[in-house]
Amino acid sequence: MIVAREAAGERLDKHLSKHVPGLSLERARQLIAQGHARIRGKKCQPTRKLWGGEEIELSLPSPRVPQGPAVEGPGLPVLHDDPHLVIVDKPAGLVVEPGGGAPSVVELLAAQRPPFDVEGLARPGVVHRLDRETSGCLMFARTDAARAALDQAFQQKRVDKRYWTLVLGETPERERLEGPYGRDPKDPRKFTTRVKSARRAALAFEVRERLQGATLLEVQLETGRTHQIRVQLSEAGFPVLGDGVYGPAEARSHPAAQALGRQALHALRLALPHPATGALVRVEAPLPEDFQKALEVLRKVHCPA
Repeated sequence: MIVAREAAGERLDKHLSKHVPGLSLERARQLIAQGHARIRGKKCQPTRKLWGGEEIELSLPSPRVPQGPAVEGPGLPVLHDDPHLVIVDKPAGLVVEPGGGAPSVVELLAAQRPPFDVEGLARPGVVHRLDRETSGCLMFARTDAARAALDQAFQQKRVDKRYWTLVLGETPERERLEGPYGRDPKDPRKFTTRVKSARRAALAFEVRERLQGATLLEVQLETGRTHQIRVQLSEAGFPVLGDGVYGPAEARSHPAAQALGRQALHALRLALPHPATGALVRVEAPLPEDFQKALEVLRKVHCPA
C-alpha cells in the first residue's frame, strides 16, 4: 500500500483503518503492535506519523481459533452461504453469542461452516441478533469487509426484516408504531417506550390472519432495538403469545402459547444488498413445527368442527 501525498501527517493506525476495508481502528492497532504492518521492513508504532509516498507492508495472520472444548449442538439449517455472508434458520432455544455455558449459534456455525475471519478470530461476525426464543433468519459476516458493509446497510436502512408473530387480541388491519426507547427505570433487565430517550424505535405491522382471541401479524422492523417487537406490541395492547417477560398471564397461559412452548415470534424473511456485489439477497425461513402447531390450535378454536 502506497501512502498518498495528501495523507501526510496522518497516524499509521488511522490510515490503515480508513483504507483497508472492514479494518477497525482497534484491529489496526493490534496488527501494528504485532509487527504485521511495516514500513521499509521495520516495525512501527500505531501513532507513527506518515509523510506520504512511503509503502506500508501489511500482512494479515491466519485467524485465531478460540480456545475451549469442542462445541456440540444441532445442525444449523443454512438459507444462504458464500465467501462473504452466511444466513441460517436459527432454531428457538439457542443464544446467538457465546456466554452462559450453553452452545451458541456463533460457536456452532464456526464449527459447522468454516472458514471465518473477523477481527482476527475464526468466528462469524455478528451483525444483528435474535432472542433465544425467537426462530428464523439470522445472518453473519465471514470477513471484516463483509461485516463493515452489512453494518452500513443497516445504518442506511437497506435491510428488510419481516417477522411473523401471534398476539393476544384483535389488532387494527395495519399500523405503524414509533416512540422513544430505553431501559425500564423500574427494571433494568427490561425495555420500554414509556421513558424519555433520544433513541427511537419504529415498526409497522399488517394482519395476516384473524383468529379467535388472537391475530397473526407480519411485522416490519424499521429499527433494531433489543426486545423491540415484544415491547412495542405489548405496550400497544397486543402482547406476543407466550412472552414470559412482557406479556400478561393471559398471553402465557393461552392454549396456543402452551402448544408453542415459547414466545410466538419468527423471523420469516430477510432481504439485503450483498456485502460484496450489492445484488439483492432474499431468503425465507419456513414456519417451524411448533409455530404451525400453535396456529392449528387457534384455527380449531376459530372454526370448530
